[in-house]
Amino acid sequence: MRFHRRVTASLLTPALLLGGLTACSSDDPAGSGDTLVVGADLDNSSVVDIAYARALQLRIDQVNASGQLGDKKLSLRTQDNRSDPTSSLRNIGTFGADKSVVAVVSGNCDQCAVGAIKTITDDKLPTIALAPSDQVANPISERRYLFKLGPNSADSTAALVSELTRTKTVKKVAIVYSDDMYGNGSEQALTAELNKTAIKVTTPRSVKPTATDISQTVGTLVDAKPDALVVLTGPDQAQLAATSAKAAGFGGRLYFDAAAASDQFIAPEAVAATDNAEMVFTQTLAIDDVIATTPAKAARKQWFRDYTSRYGSYSGVAAFAADAVDLIAAAVVRAGSDRDRIRDILETSQIDGLSGPIRFTPDSHSGLMPQALTMLVARSGRWRLAS
Repeated sequence: MRFHRRVTASLLTPALLLGGLTACSSDDPAGSGDTLVVGADLDNSSVVDIAYARALQLRIDQVNASGQLGDKKLSLRTQDNRSDPTSSLRNIGTFGADKSVVAVVSGNCDQCAVGAIKTITDDKLPTIALAPSDQVANPISERRYLFKLGPNSADSTAALVSELTRTKTVKKVAIVYSDDMYGNGSEQALTAELNKTAIKVTTPRSVKPTATDISQTVGTLVDAKPDALVVLTGPDQAQLAATSAKAAGFGGRLYFDAAAASDQFIAPEAVAATDNAEMVFTQTLAIDDVIATTPAKAARKQWFRDYTSRYGSYSGVAAFAADAVDLIAAAVVRAGSDRDRIRDILETSQIDGLSGPIRFTPDSHSGLMPQALTMLVARSGRWRLAS
C-alpha cells in the first residue's frame, strides 16, 4: 500500500549523493580545507535521539570518506537539550553564534524546534528538524530557515484511515494519544478524517508524554469494546499501550502511527501484545523484505547493513538523520559555509533518500513525500511489510 503525492522533478539517490557529487560544479571553488560543523540538538536520554546521534555520526563519517566535499570535512557537534525547550534554545543560540556551524539537525522534541524559531531565523541558521509535529514546518512564512524530515500527520492519518476502512470489519475505534504538540495535532487530524467515514470514534483519551503507567487510560478505552485501538504516541508509550490493552483483555486490532517507530526488533516484554499490530512507517524498518530493484532501494539496504554493523541493531528513524546529512552535504558542496545559500539550496532539494523520496519547495518545508509511507505488521517480535 502506498500513498502518493505528485512529484514533478527527478530525485537523486543517496548513492549518487555520496558517489557523484564531487563531479558537480561548486559555487565555492577555492575551498579552504576547513572543517565545517553540523550541530545536533538532541536529548541524550531519548531512545529516538540516540538513534539520530548514531546515524548522524555514521553518515558524516561516510560523507567524509567519500571525498565529495573536496578538501573540506564535516564534523558533528552534539548538545544535550534534555527535551527541554529552554535548554534547546540555549544550544541553538550557541550554534548560531559559531560561524563554523553551517547547519543544525534537531531531534524528537517538537517544542524545542518550534520554540527556537526566532533564534534560528535571526542567526540565519539552516536547521533540519526530525521532530514529528506538523507545526515544526508550518506556518512556512515564519520558518524560513527551518525544515522538517519525517512523516506528516496528514499523510500518516490518510494511511491509517485507508487501512481501517479497507478491513471492513472495524466499526468502532478508540484513540489514545500523547498530550503534547504532536499527539494533540495527530488526534485532531485522525478524528476529523474518521468522522468522514462510517467508523464511530469513542471519546479519545490522552496520556502525559512522560507517563510510565497508562493502564488506567487504556483500560477505560478498552471498556468501550472498540474493534480497533489506534495509538498516537512515541515508541515507549506505544509499547505500554499494547501491553496495557492486552492485560485489559482487548482482542481487537491494534494500530500505531509513524511516531511509534523505533527499533526493528520489538522489546521482549511487548512481543506478545504487539503481535499482528500494524504501523504506518517507511520501508526502512522492514528493509529485509525489500528487493533492491532500484539504486535507491539498494542504497537503503546498504545503509541498513552499515548501521547494523556499527551499532549491532537497527532503528528505523536513523534514516531521517542520515538523509539530513546528505542534504546538508549536497548544499555545502555548492555553497561552502554560506548559511543563506545553504538555506536556499535546501529549499529546492530533491533526493530519493534513505527514508524515501524527499522534496522541499518554497511552499513546503516538510520534505518526506507521502509515497514513502506504507503499512508494516509486527510478526514474531519484528516489523515486516504488511503486503
